[in-house]
Order: sequence, then structure tokens, then C-alpha cells
Amino acid sequence: MSAAGAKSPGALALVLHSHMPYVEGFGTWPFGEEWLWEAVACVYLPLLDLLDGAPVTVGVTPVLCDQLDAMRGEPGERYMRFLREIRAPIHAEDAAGLEAGGEHRLAAEVRRAASDYTRAERSFDDRGRDLISAFGSLERVELWTSAATHALLPLIATDAGLRLQLATGTASHMRRFGNWSGGFWLPECAYVPGLERELADDGVKAFCVDQTQVEGFDHLVPVATEPGPVAVPIDWDTVQLVWNDENGYPAHPLYRNYWGRTVHDLRPWSNSGEPYDHDVALTLAHEHARDFVTRVAKRLRQGGLVCCALDTELLGHWWYEGQAWLGAVLEEAESQGVRLVTVSEGIELVEPVARELAPSTWGHRKDFTTWDAPAVAELTFAARAAELRAVAAVAGYAAPHAALERAARELLAMQASDWAFMVTRDLAGDYPVERMKLHSDALDAALAALTDSAAVPEPSLRGLAPHLDMAPLTTP
Repeated sequence: MSAAGAKSPGALALVLHSHMPYVEGFGTWPFGEEWLWEAVACVYLPLLDLLDGAPVTVGVTPVLCDQLDAMRGEPGERYMRFLREIRAPIHAEDAAGLEAGGEHRLAAEVRRAASDYTRAERSFDDRGRDLISAFGSLERVELWTSAATHALLPLIATDAGLRLQLATGTASHMRRFGNWSGGFWLPECAYVPGLERELADDGVKAFCVDQTQVEGFDHLVPVATEPGPVAVPIDWDTVQLVWNDENGYPAHPLYRNYWGRTVHDLRPWSNSGEPYDHDVALTLAHEHARDFVTRVAKRLRQGGLVCCALDTELLGHWWYEGQAWLGAVLEEAESQGVRLVTVSEGIELVEPVARELAPSTWGHRKDFTTWDAPAVAELTFAARAAELRAVAAVAGYAAPHAALERAARELLAMQASDWAFMVTRDLAGDYPVERMKLHSDALDAALAALTDSAAVPEPSLRGLAPHLDMAPLTTP
């Protein structure tokens, strides 16, 4: 179907969920702030160029924004040193080593990949080192917020703790971007019935849910909840075309292999084990984009809203060619007559209907076991116990208090879903356990200072939650 042909009776909403746990200033290699630097260089900066003018929904978590905000200062200097003093030398060294070993094609690919980081250095400076303003100035893009530190909301122990996450998350978004459509990303798509009431209290108008496990559920029709927010089901038939490490697009033999590494963790091999050919891979990405849009068009023959939600970091980091694929999808949608919409536009186009929603996440088995199981019981208990200590200690405080603010920020850091995820997936050694203990000890020190004015700590926790909303904790 040509661009001049009839549009599909339904629409496609692409939702990119952008998130990074608070790692700035907490460790470097192999676990720590270099995760952020890599994501800025290889995901966020190129994404800004790609999405301007596209009707795409982009969630940017408050804790990611906290770190991007900080990069206007000294953390931005560390990022630039990372590019100049770490990434550039190791590309040169590994290319030379591969050349000496007769691996000329691998060496050439390492040299080519080095240009990703030189472009990232230039782009960061060209944007005035201000990525928050860059996201805020995107035309047609709908920005969503989330919980303050990506906490799994159904596992929070108290109403006060839940409201702290929600109020701080929405307040920080309004402070930074000035306006808000009401879109809210539920961390890990974790939902339980009744959560929409709390969301409504903080101005949420739309959120995504994963109801894949519910037999007979129509995933192409938004759900009207009684308190007001619209739940938009994720269409897993579409998502798994990308997010499947066995037979999704990224698993194709010609794409760059994420796991094959040189001495300095560079990746010059394809999934087939052969030297990676970037030009061939880009051609394939366009073919997969065409296939994706064709499949979406078939899904939409009877109308509806296809919501394809992906982790932003998948595109460019885990799947190196992912942003080339996304750019081609935007082009193919136009040529095949598939209407692209933001989520807000989609729920205007496809009328929501009232239906019951089941407890769910978009994690393994669609339940909560990634974050609430014996393997992570120590972390889960620590976060809940810290929350109870904090809520009990601050009850009745009406006036601002530096120690109280610091305790709240340490609690927010502990509540992040990332630590349990890392442990469950065995992704970061002892790093998540160490981070939890660090924040737990600091929280207790701050609480102790509530009765000892001589020991009051600084209220800030690096750049975490500068727009902290203390009302949920201090209001009786």
C-alpha cells in the first residue's frame, strides 16, 4: 500500500521506556556509572536525532532524568573523559592487536565502531550538555513519567511509601518539562487492581499493562478504569518480534553479537561468529522494519490500537542495529499506510471499554517473582523494613528537616526495582547487594539524626530526587 492509499482503520503506538538506576557516582567498571555513559553515547543521544517530529511515546524515568540533569556539571566532564580517555584508546589498542594477529576485518570493524563515541562526544557538546532540554524540545513526541526511582509499586509496604514514589515522580516531571499529558509508565508494568486509584490522585491519565496471561483478552482495545486513568494493553504478539533473544529480529545471524567480546569488551563479531558487516546489518534492519510494519498492518485490519512497548536501551545497546530498525519503521509505517500515534492520540482514536484487569508484570512469567522470590528475599525485606522504619520515625513532622529529606532519598534509592532484577538475572555480581546495604546504613544514620541536631546529614543524595515531595511522609 502506498502513502496515498487508505490508512489502516487502527493505529500503532510505539512506546519507548527509558530508564537507568541511579549509578552516577556509585562505582565505575564493571558496575556503576559507565552503564550511564554507554547509554548516553549509544542510545539517548542518537535517539534524540531520530525521534524529533515522530508521534512516538517516550517514557523517561525521574531517576534517569536526575542523572541526565547532573551531567550539565561535573558528571558531564567524567562522561567526556570516559569517551576520550577510555573508549578511544581501547578501540585503537584492540584494533592494533587484531591487525597484528591477521584479523583485518575484525580490526576494521573495531575502528569503525570507534566513530560511535566520537559522534557521541560531539553531539553532547552540540546540545549544550543538556539532555533534559533536548528531550523536552522534541516535536510531536509525548513524554511520560514514572515512579521516582522505578520502584515496583505493588510491593511497596505503606500508602505513604507509595505516595512518595508517585508524588516525587510526577512533581519532578512537571518541574523539568513544564507540561504533562498524564502518561505514566508503571515500573516493570507491575499492576494490581486498585492501583489506578492512587495513580488518579496524582493526575495520571494513561498507563500500560501487560495482560498476556489472561485468556481471551483483547489486547488492541484500551481499558477504561473506574477512577479515570486508561490502561493500554501491550500487544505481546508485536513486542516479541523484537524482544525475544531466540527468534526475535536481534537474534539474526547477521546482526552484531552482544556477547562476543575482545580483550577490552568490544564487539566486532556477528551472531554467526563471523566478522561483523555493518552495512549488511543495516540493510537487514530495513528488511525487518518492513516485515514488522506488514505484521502490524495485518493486526490492525479490524481496527484497534497496537501498543508496542520496548525498553529504549534495547535499541542501540543490546540490539546494536535497533535504532536503524526504528527509523526504518517510522518510514515504513508511512509507506504502508499504518497510522502512527502517541498513546494519548491512540486512546482518542480507539474508545476504551470497561474490563477487569488481572495482577501482572511484563517480567518473566508475567508475575512478581523476579522481584519477590526467595532468591531476592533479603533485598525485598530490607526495602520494606527500611520503609516501615522511615514512615514510623517521621510521623508527625510537619516542618522540613534535612535528616528527614536524606532518609527519604535513601529510601527511594532502596526501593528501585533494579537491584532485585540484577540479582535474579545474575547481572552485576555483588553490586546490587552492596548498594542496598549502603543506602540502608545511610537511611538509619539519617533517622538517628532526627533526635541529634549535631549529626544532621546533608539532605541531598548526589543528584537523586532533587524535586522530592515530602508531603506523603510528613502528613499525618
